[in-house]
Formats: sequence, structure tokens, C-alpha cells
Amino acid sequence: MLRTTMQLQGVELLIIDQFEHLAYFTGHIPTAAMYQCCLLPLQGEPLMVVRNLDGPMLEEMSWVRSSVLFSDSDDPLALVAQIIGQRGWHRSAIGVETDSHFLLARRLHQLKSALPEARFLDFSGHMWEQRLYKSPREIDYLRHCSHICDSATLAGVRAVGISVNERHVAAEITRCALEEGADNTRLLLMQSGPRSSTLHGGLGQRILQRGDIVHIEMVPHYRGYTARSMRPVIIGEPDAATLTVAQQLVACQDAQFAAMRPGAHAGEVDRLLRDAVLKLGLRETYTNISGYTLGLVCIPRTSDFTRVFLPDSDWYLKAGMVFHMYVWAQGMAFSETVLITDRGAERLTQLERHLFIASGESA
Repeated sequence: MLRTTMQLQGVELLIIDQFEHLAYFTGHIPTAAMYQCCLLPLQGEPLMVVRNLDGPMLEEMSWVRSSVLFSDSDDPLALVAQIIGQRGWHRSAIGVETDSHFLLARRLHQLKSALPEARFLDFSGHMWEQRLYKSPREIDYLRHCSHICDSATLAGVRAVGISVNERHVAAEITRCALEEGADNTRLLLMQSGPRSSTLHGGLGQRILQRGDIVHIEMVPHYRGYTARSMRPVIIGEPDAATLTVAQQLVACQDAQFAAMRPGAHAGEVDRLLRDAVLKLGLRETYTNISGYTLGLVCIPRTSDFTRVFLPDSDWYLKAGMVFHMYVWAQGMAFSETVLITDRGAERLTQLERHLFIASGESA
């Protein structure tokens, strides 16, 4: 399929350097200290250009057998240009990922200067689009990662309590996630008390108190694939107003999930949630998206916005897509990893959808 797209775009040689695409099309996830890539010709075997230090990892992870390894004293961009010349590709139409985090403007300029007879074509977007539809194996990875979300969140719920340092809660979540198979170390986003509405805030040193809401967002990876979930935990019995808000948020999102099926319009799916939350007065404004693409995610990117849910989103859901869908208001957030199937939306994360109580009871 990738080579078909290359042919349609008039690309004779494709330089793949975005880490998600290296992982997806070659199996190799390199380190980011130095430039590394795959050279994929329209015909013939692909060639990896990889740091020597990462050679053992390449052999372990990748099904691509041809590679050139470089030392840390080498200039990898100069080496790529040299290889292209040696292989007779220097007069080719070369596709580059202009939306890559690794083919920086200076690096692209260096390649163009070293290969004056080549034509450089923008190949941005195409590989992101191909990766929207998950294979059965990818879905298995996401199921496993979703299980990590569920188990680690419950470990966090059990650790929350009065006079507990929030870092102890984070440590218990991290321990559980790693034991369950998570590959990464940036496993969660967690805030508490007056910071529970700061969804992307850093971990502090707060000592938890009665009445605090603890926000737990899981972001584990398994074989490079990330599943996600959010749950609120309250210390002590919640008042009726807090319980009502939590129940309303869940109900609004449940209605959104019911509409998520192949052929559904993304803008309409978003508005189902957004309009309901605003109509209920749970938020004064609603500026964030309500969901985004999930799958392979590598540094430096933390989320994949190839598809997002906004009121003006003009695209349609299809079977095999996977999303992180979330809703939050008044310090409480609920989110799920959702697979679109022929029958509708399937929650891959399976944790109960309610406000958790630190005592172990649930509302």
C-alpha cells in the first residue's frame, strides 16, 4: 500500500524518518540523539541508516535486513546523501516527510544541497493516514495496553488516602503499570486538590487531604502503542453536587459513544457531547477537542492528532479506527480508549465509569 501511494505521488525513493513510521513500516524505533532513517525505493529492498550504537536494537526489532551503521563521529545526513548517490538514486524524485519531527529545516537544506539533481517531493500526511486503520495485531496491543490502564488506575485508587503524598500514589501506579507490561516510563499525568483541573500539570509534593479530587490519566505504551484513560478519585464521601456532576459527565459521554459507528460524522459526534456539557452548565466554555487518534506514538510527540473531534470536524468514522475520547469539568475527567467496529464503539479500557472514593467504596 505504501509503494502504491509512492507511485501515485510520483515518488521513486522515500526517506522515512518519523519514528512512528519507522516503527510501523520497519519495526525499528531508534533513539533520537542522531538522525536515522529508512531509504525505501519504489522497487527493491529498503535500506536502514542507523547509528552503530542502535545496531543490536535494529537487529532485534526490524524485519529489514539491509542496513548501514554509522559511528557517532559521522555526519548521518552526509552519509544518507552519499548512499543515495552510490545507489544511483541521486537523480530520483525523493519523497520526504515535511511534517517529520526529525527532518528539520536545516537537515532538509543539507540534503538538497548535497543532491542538486534530485527532485524533493512533499510526502507529508500519507503515512499518518495509512496508520489510522488498525490491524488485528495492533488492536491486540491496544487491548493489552488498555488493561494496563485499568489495573494501574485501580492501584492508584487503592493508594489514595488522607495524609498520603501524591508521589506515593504515582509510584504505586507506575509500579503496577511496569509489572503489567508497560514499555515506557512516562506512564501517567496526575494532579490533586485545587490542581485537579490542570490536566497536563506536573506532579507535585501535595499531601492529600479529605475532600481532595485526584485526577489520574494513564498514558502507558505497549510495543510502542498507547492506550489512555482518565478517572477521578475523591477522598472521603462526596457531596450530592459532586456526585451529580460526575454522573452527568458519564451520561453525556455514554451518549457520544452510542453515536460512534462507521459512517458517523465526527463533527456531529463531538457536538453531542460538547452541547450537552454546556447546556447542563458543567462548563462555561469548551475549547478543547473531545477525542483524538490513538495508536503508535513516539517521542517527541505525545499525542496523535491525525483525526480530532471538534464541532467543525468534517470527516467520517470507519471501522478499525481507535480514539482517546475524554470529557472533563469541575476537576473531574473521564476518558476511554475506544475502537470503532462494524457494530459501533467498543471500549478497550474496561474500568467502571464513576467517581471513585478513596476508602475503596465507589459511587
